[in-house]
Amino acid sequence: MGHLRNIMSEQRNELFGEKYRVLAVESQNLIVQGVHSGEVLTIVPETPLRAEQYPPGKLISLTDPSSGLAH
Repeated sequence: MGHLRNIMSEQRNELFGEKYRVLAVESQNLIVQGVHSGEVLTIVPETPLRAEQYPPGKLISLTDPSSGLAH
């Protein structure tokens, strides 16, 4: 079980340690692409987003909600 925790921790660090470029805001979802990994993610936020908040090309980072840090 400890090995599985290490793998999950590494994946979390990779996800939250990368910078992302905004591709679009579609139907209240934020679509981003990892700068280094190239991985495309669709983020479903708890509160509605507006396209003006996240223009295409904007560079952002993600925060781990389980860390307990407020934005």
